[in-house]
Amino acid sequence: MATTPSALNMDTQLARASAAGDHHAFETLYHRHHQRVYSLCLRMLQNPEEAEDLTQDVFLHVYRRIGTFRGTSAFTTWLHRLTINTILMYMRRRQRWRAELSLDAGDLGALGEKNAPWPGRELRIEPIDLERAINRLPVGYRVVFVLHDIEGYEHAEISRLLGVKIGTSKSQLHKARLQLRRMLTYKVGDDPGRSTS
Repeated sequence: MATTPSALNMDTQLARASAAGDHHAFETLYHRHHQRVYSLCLRMLQNPEEAEDLTQDVFLHVYRRIGTFRGTSAFTTWLHRLTINTILMYMRRRQRWRAELSLDAGDLGALGEKNAPWPGRELRIEPIDLERAINRLPVGYRVVFVLHDIEGYEHAEISRLLGVKIGTSKSQLHKARLQLRRMLTYKVGDDPGRSTS
């Protein structure tokens, strides 16, 4: 859902009030954006307890850094980047994804980075099935897929965020898309309600 100009203005005012020490303004920001931050943490970590803990960490960082928000971009943009950075710092500490980010960049095959995950084929996929398939991806693949295809980061940005080569980011995205295609094609083909005539 698009953020309205009035909502953008309200976030900016709340952020400035928070930076000036208004605790009620900070609480309001928290309640306005808690669910969005939690959803992103959950999507990346796949663990509700970890996602809730990390959401609290994000807002602790927000509280400490709110004075650095200048209002030159939307508060949600600033919060989103801070959330992504917090998640990635956490994952680096845990080193859960690093072992899965292989350095082979040659396996791009026929699927170009600008192609849809299922080129030339129209599949009816329920959002819950797609979400489950994304959750089943190896951590390294999932991180790159979520950053690129869901959150809209370019490979150069992902390279900087993850500390990997651009080719690695492209390779991981390609492999993630292939795995998703296999899982979802199998799901559609295995649908007992699908006509075989």
